[in-house]
Amino acid sequence: MEAIEKENTSLKGVLPKKYGKPSLDKRLLGELIDLISTIGLGDAESRSKDILGRVYEYFLGQFASAEKKNGGQFYTPRCVVQLLVEILEPYKERVYDPCCSSGEMFVQSEKFVESHGGKVGYISIYGQESNPTTWKLCKMNLAIRGIEGNIGNQNRDTFCSDLHKDLRADYIYSSKSSF
Repeated sequence: MEAIEKENTSLKGVLPKKYGKPSLDKRLLGELIDLISTIGLGDAESRSKDILGRVYEYFLGQFASAEKKNGGQFYTPRCVVQLLVEILEPYKERVYDPCCSSGEMFVQSEKFVESHGGKVGYISIYGQESNPTTWKLCKMNLAIRGIEGNIGNQNRDTFCSDLHKDLRADYIYSSKSSF
């Protein structure tokens, strides 16, 4: 984890470092490794897709499902996010999500741009998230997909500590029903 953070400074202080500690349930870690090892990452089709991002999205969905009602705090189903992005059509603009959860709106926006002939980075991403764990999920989600975004150096509540007071965004997203 330290090596990953060293190579990707946007993740500094974000990744957990407890995987070598005695308190970690070795059985659960082994089961997780076994589950991940069944994913076909080596074939040409998988390498051509955002397979790591899809695996990450799968686990977010599973965790959200396990959390039931509270799962919506960090995960909005992909189909809902895709629909919102398709309606808004953010081609080359500034997008802002005041409660960005795991960052799926940003990911789908970048995919939208690419599917319409643009490249990653054509849109400027701004957001923030109040929940510290969810903020970390967003940072990791963006990093594994190579997406640059300004979501702050730590979690912050938009209402109490707006990180983007002077931002003039072209699109404002929010899939959270509590916003």
